[in-house]
Amino acid sequence: MPMHDILVNWSPQETRVAIVENGAIQELHVERTLERGLVGNIYAGRVARVLPGMQSAFIDIGLERAAFLHVADVQINGQTARGHHGEGTTLPPIEKLVYEGQTLVVQVIKDPIGTKGARLSTQISIAGRLLVHLPQDDHIGISQKIGSHELRDQLRQRMTALVGNRETGGGGGFILRTNAEDATDAELGDDIAYLRKTWALIRERALKSPPGSLLFEDLNLVQRVLRDLVDDRTGSIRIDSRMQYDLLREFGQLYTPGAVGRLQHYRGERPIFDLYNIDQEIERALARRVDLKSGGYLVVDQTEALTTIDVNTGGFVGARNFDDTIFKTNLEAAQAIVRQLRLRNLGGIIIIDFIDMTRSDHQEQVLLELRKQLARDRTKITVSGFTQLGLVEMTRKRTRESLAHMLCQPCPTCGGRGQVKTARSVCYDILREILREARQFNPKEFRVIACPAVIEMLLDEESPHLAGLSDFIGKPISLQAEATMNPEQYDIVLM
Repeated sequence: MPMHDILVNWSPQETRVAIVENGAIQELHVERTLERGLVGNIYAGRVARVLPGMQSAFIDIGLERAAFLHVADVQINGQTARGHHGEGTTLPPIEKLVYEGQTLVVQVIKDPIGTKGARLSTQISIAGRLLVHLPQDDHIGISQKIGSHELRDQLRQRMTALVGNRETGGGGGFILRTNAEDATDAELGDDIAYLRKTWALIRERALKSPPGSLLFEDLNLVQRVLRDLVDDRTGSIRIDSRMQYDLLREFGQLYTPGAVGRLQHYRGERPIFDLYNIDQEIERALARRVDLKSGGYLVVDQTEALTTIDVNTGGFVGARNFDDTIFKTNLEAAQAIVRQLRLRNLGGIIIIDFIDMTRSDHQEQVLLELRKQLARDRTKITVSGFTQLGLVEMTRKRTRESLAHMLCQPCPTCGGRGQVKTARSVCYDILREILREARQFNPKEFRVIACPAVIEMLLDEESPHLAGLSDFIGKPISLQAEATMNPEQYDIVLM
């Protein structure tokens, strides 16, 4: 796999981290000081309401909106209900597991998105440099990305010996992260001790703190760069703040000594993101249309329920025949789509409408290329393949807001519809409104205030209808253009 570099742009109000591969940005992570994500945070929660019909409960954790706990995420005997009973079996009813007014230690597993509150679990996991600690469990897990079955078995045996059992003051569940593959017993032991100490402090705070209290906050984005984003393919980590560079070196020497040598303080005159035109790439990532080098293009539409990606040939006519043109466009689109998923942080259900291919071998190669590119994504993904309608259905785990939801808001003019009424439609709304008001009130005159385009149409093409309405109601109608009004906005003043 190709190497990548990590660029960190820090300011007191915002931290931005870009992963750059072959000169192109592949991922962007943004954390704003006033809008820090909640995933990984642990709270003392109070059950506000149990909903048997939804097999869920609303939990008050001190946020503006109540958080959401599903029955499958309730911990039972060291496992969540889903893990305890297995897939496809009936879960115990939520009302048998929690009750209103109960105090629970809960962890956020999904940030609030849109109108939905945070998603919670009562099974706590605490991430370290090499391990993830599951204090309520006794399971030893190994990342599937680590080597062979034999190597995973060896690591499991080493971990079992290091962890010990609860009778001897040990125990607890642990999952080895990918970067623990070559760790020594001493390094693993240090991580185990750190995670157990962290859990002991959380339990101590839980006993002393009222419901709604934050018991543990995950690392900030700069620190998570070393913990989560650095791997064997990382070339350099450049950060443009001397203060943050010093803090990160100190943090790295304690928790990720292997990554400290890659840290660099960027002192260049140009802003660090200008090195790869990252701000321009972010602007393009917020656009609906994505142009491909061949002349084809993607259209990305993001809704609350799902994301659709449509592939079009556009101006690409380079292949010798139509089938080859479609095939090459779809192959290029598969690579671009995966990059857009990572860059925009699109999650949930994703439907890809590749250009229809008549040959099954072309379909298989496009799907193979898509899976190959997706294998580089750290986020959990499932791909169902082509449906009978020729669509590719897939899911990508969503744990935080997409780039568009984080950086943008719905248009105040169209309300997020992506379109506004025509001037003629607004003219007819105005005429209907005047007729409605004339039946209730008896002013000397009606004055219409609207944007210039609507007033111009009322004076020109719609003037006969305006004059006819004036005669019908027996009142004069005057017009006034207001440049600050949006295309759908108007006001009718009774004079």
